[in-house]
Amino acid sequence: MEATRAQIDQANEKIEARTGRNLPLAILIGLALGFAMLFSLIVVKELFMIVAAFLIGFTAFELASALRASGRRVPRWPTVIAALATVPAAFYLGDGGKWLVSLAGIAFVVAWRVAELANPRLRAGAREVWHDLAAGTFIQIYIPFLASFAVLLASKPGGEWWTLAFLILVISTDTGAYATGLTLGRHPMAPRISPKKTWEGFGGSVAAAFIAGILLSIFMIHEPWWFGFVFGGVIVATATIGDLTESLIKRDLGIKDISTWLPGHGGFLDRMDSIVLSAAAAYILFLLFA
Repeated sequence: MEATRAQIDQANEKIEARTGRNLPLAILIGLALGFAMLFSLIVVKELFMIVAAFLIGFTAFELASALRASGRRVPRWPTVIAALATVPAAFYLGDGGKWLVSLAGIAFVVAWRVAELANPRLRAGAREVWHDLAAGTFIQIYIPFLASFAVLLASKPGGEWWTLAFLILVISTDTGAYATGLTLGRHPMAPRISPKKTWEGFGGSVAAAFIAGILLSIFMIHEPWWFGFVFGGVIVATATIGDLTESLIKRDLGIKDISTWLPGHGGFLDRMDSIVLSAAAAYILFLLFA
């Protein structure tokens, strides 16, 4: 048993050295988050709002904290409040309410930062203040506005199955990229942005996206089999762009992970990066095809 354990530990160390994550712990946390989303979507759709609000709120908070650590004064709690407001707006008020509340959230965060200038300790030059306002606006667009498309999609009749399908598709593309990149990865895809991304991994994510897209189209959202290529192609593109975008943000901030709240994963944004843009894409596909 000691020899077997030593071999397992040695294998885990090699995997962690190559991928930058604790694989067993990452799988456990991923399964827990996946079960929460699965249960909420299938049992009571309203519960999905709670899960989404939890993820969106924590993700907005950790990104605001990371930007503050880099020198941008982004008001964290107003950022979280504005982010949380988009969730019920998307579910109960539809497209129009989601847009209005998102704009109101941006205005709220901007107004809060401007009001802070009355405190001499929080004052800064005009250039710095504009950078702070841009950072606060970026968070509201990047996290709650894009991610709440998943809530908006789930609120539609039959939309919970589309939401579940695109989440499974994102997980499939990430798993395909991870497995293929780990075993066959040789050629870096974007070495300056994300050194561990390889073209072999991207090929694996495309193959997984097409297979999962066809199966999900036929058995879950009841679309023609050929729609699986459209569904898979769009989601693998948005998931890859989302992943590289977050890697670029971390590179510019000079950090490895947005936070350390999720052992084996980093932060919530490190798990949500492939989802936020894909949620908007899935909603557009729903409007066009469903």
